[in-house]
Amino acid sequence: MDRHSWVYFTPRTAAGPPPHAPPLGEKSVQAARLFLDHYGLALPPGDWRAHSELPVGVGMASSTADIVATLRCLFRVFSLPYDVDVVLGILADIERADSVFLDEFALYLSGRHRVVRRLGPDVGFHTVYVTEPGTVDTAAVTPLLLDHYRRRGEEYQRCLADLVKGFDSGDPAAVARAATVSAALSQEVLPKATFGSLQAHRERFGADGVFVAHTGCLAGYLFASRPRAQGKSELSSFFHSLGHQCTFAQGGYG
Repeated sequence: MDRHSWVYFTPRTAAGPPPHAPPLGEKSVQAARLFLDHYGLALPPGDWRAHSELPVGVGMASSTADIVATLRCLFRVFSLPYDVDVVLGILADIERADSVFLDEFALYLSGRHRVVRRLGPDVGFHTVYVTEPGTVDTAAVTPLLLDHYRRRGEEYQRCLADLVKGFDSGDPAAVARAATVSAALSQEVLPKATFGSLQAHRERFGADGVFVAHTGCLAGYLFASRPRAQGKSELSSFFHSLGHQCTFAQGGYG
């Protein structure tokens, strides 16, 4: 989605004590240290600043985005070419991760930090979503999800095959249908309270699919075409009736 984490480093020319603690998260600080160790570099005196549009603990890969933003910043600070392999190596030393370090969709093994297959940037969506109350501890829920994936292996295999076909043919509606199947399967292990209503009203709004954060509390609609202003008003009213303020955002890379 068109939501980002931003990290800035400003060299200091004036003498003075460094900040007591950089305003970066613990994982971002660890990533910076690993980056500097990898290249044998020392960071000049300066100040960090960070800003994120991604809420924490809802399944939007906020911590991975923070790490990647920090690394992208450091590549620029030292005028080094962006190296995905270096990013993968650092992520592997810190946590399971999402593929936000790429500028395209991909099949990615989050635990092994391996890109299985790149799916390109051509398929995109207009999304509307809500974040349900609470947060999810990704580390705690991972074993439950892995057990669920094993139990439902055949269904997920068919879903994956349909998903890849959709990307290969550049068919966003097919991708959205696969996302909907995956979202329905996810209800068995990390249910979203709004999912049933989203499914029931999908055709009413002309949405191509329903999506959820599989390790979070986010749920919404996928549209291959941008909803008109009146449609957005109706969607907003619908989500408000469910007790949520919705957010519209473009998804994809095109």
